[in-house]
Amino acid sequence: MKNRVFFVLAALFVLFLPSLASADDDLAKHKSCTYCGMDREKWNFSRVFIEYDDGSTDGTCSLHCAAVSLALNLDKAPAAIWVADYDTKQLIRAEDAVWVVGGSKPGVMSKRAKWAFADQAASRAFIGANGGTEAVFEQAVKVAYEDMYEDTLMIRVRRAAKRKAAEPAQTEAVPAAQH
Repeated sequence: MKNRVFFVLAALFVLFLPSLASADDDLAKHKSCTYCGMDREKWNFSRVFIEYDDGSTDGTCSLHCAAVSLALNLDKAPAAIWVADYDTKQLIRAEDAVWVVGGSKPGVMSKRAKWAFADQAASRAFIGANGGTEAVFEQAVKVAYEDMYEDTLMIRVRRAAKRKAAEPAQTEAVPAAQH
């Protein structure tokens, strides 16, 4: 009996070890967001790491960009989805997180914020300070898809404004004096 329990535990360890190892080095694997290019270390409190069933991975800066990944990779099933705990920046399983949707704190890549917390006490403290509503992962992803159109427009407008601000000022050509 002891041997059987040992082998079952060993098998479970071997099965889950690759998943844990790859999640631990998510910032090394994906330094910037696959979809928007944002620095995932800078946005470490909102980052998402997806492991697909074919062994491929995707690292995003936010749930918004993770929703883009899930939509673009329809032929792959997510084997695991990890998200940063807002407070500790440590990855936790997205399905186990307590999510906060909305509130006064601006979201990452989204007007309506979506934050993940490892426990309900932390999410309730956040809601007390910033507002928002508790949700489970499925609800948070649904909200991300509902917000996609407006968020995409917002991102385009911001990027166009940045490009315009970065352009050198154009001076009008002054005609040469005629003699």
